[in-house]
Amino acid sequence: MHVVGVIAEYNPFHQGHAYQLGAIRQAIRARFHDDVAIVAVMSGSFTQRGEAAVLDKWRRADLAVRGGCQLVLELPFLFACRSAQDFARGGVHLLQGLGCIDTLAFGAESPDLAPLMEAARAIDAPETQAALHEALRAGASYAKALTAILQEASGLAADLLRQPNNILAIEYLRAIRGYAQGIEPLLIARRGAGYHEASLGPLASASAIRGELAKAQPDFASLRDSLPEATYAAIRAAFPAEIASTERLFRPLLARLLTMQGRELEAIFGLQEGLANRLLVKSRQSQTLQELIAGMVTSRYPASRISRIIPHLLLGTGERAAREAAETGPLYARVLAFDEVGRELLHAVKERGTLPLITKVSAALNSRERLECDLSPLQAMLALDTRATELRALSLPDSAPLAALHQTDFITSPHFIRSAHHA
Repeated sequence: MHVVGVIAEYNPFHQGHAYQLGAIRQAIRARFHDDVAIVAVMSGSFTQRGEAAVLDKWRRADLAVRGGCQLVLELPFLFACRSAQDFARGGVHLLQGLGCIDTLAFGAESPDLAPLMEAARAIDAPETQAALHEALRAGASYAKALTAILQEASGLAADLLRQPNNILAIEYLRAIRGYAQGIEPLLIARRGAGYHEASLGPLASASAIRGELAKAQPDFASLRDSLPEATYAAIRAAFPAEIASTERLFRPLLARLLTMQGRELEAIFGLQEGLANRLLVKSRQSQTLQELIAGMVTSRYPASRISRIIPHLLLGTGERAAREAAETGPLYARVLAFDEVGRELLHAVKERGTLPLITKVSAALNSRERLECDLSPLQAMLALDTRATELRALSLPDSAPLAALHQTDFITSPHFIRSAHHA
């Protein structure tokens, strides 16, 4: 069996994701004539852009398995809510640690792998890194500086380097080159709406779907075309009481700022270089979280970076913890959902993998231990995942059922889904 890894958010799982999984199977069967199993590494309660996931991670993992994955693992919060580089490195590191992944598949706006591989090589060249550090010291943003340098060094088109899925694809390729050379890349050209397009339809973007769900009265008829049947049913059942909105974290954020000293703020991951003072000033001038983020944006600090700071601040992620995580990579493989084939893969991971499998959180960390200061690195990383789950509950409406408000990692088991063999 050929095992393919994907790194995803599935926020929520939509028709474009279903198309990608089908295209992966078709490509692998055509090339290797093998059965195919797909392992997804998925962000948990918060996404790469710092937003609370619209559905909880177990429901999203469940839908991913129903949509074609065999096994869904959680990307720890310390990697999920990070820059594209750290997000990609965390996902690839986790897949490599499973010991059974043959191929990493990913979507991109570019239909051709070659220019993306050239960009990955060019970024890691010593002269590129030296020029990039110099540009950052001069006050340029990472994305703009890197785009300008790569254009000059390799002649790559600026549009190629500005597309969000291309950027992630390049980071996946860099990570494979760095420490997962036994995994082959597979590019699946993105189809349908662009990443930021707001229109709904059969291949609508996840951001368009989330934008519709943010309305008081979403157009569910149009959403039906954009979502697989299982996802549509899950969202109809969850709306509105169990649909998260990061905006609801604004008041908890203000309360958190009231209780913190300046040095505590500056120790939070992402709040260096004067951003702590700017946050305090703008928080007193803003009435909503969206307004606060917009007020924090500068040419050097885009909205995505500012948005990521919010959950890290609320959870107390330290700069040191983030730095150490980047050095070690994920320290475990946390199981969220699987089917019959996924169960076989879990046996393979136990035999061949280098990461411990976590199916029951309390076996590695319980709620009492979480209060202690002397946690192991694995427990500290896992503790943040559990707290992120509980923080996401604060982003639910006041009408949320008690079970949703108090759903925790300590009491929720992985979902086992009996499904047809997709190979």
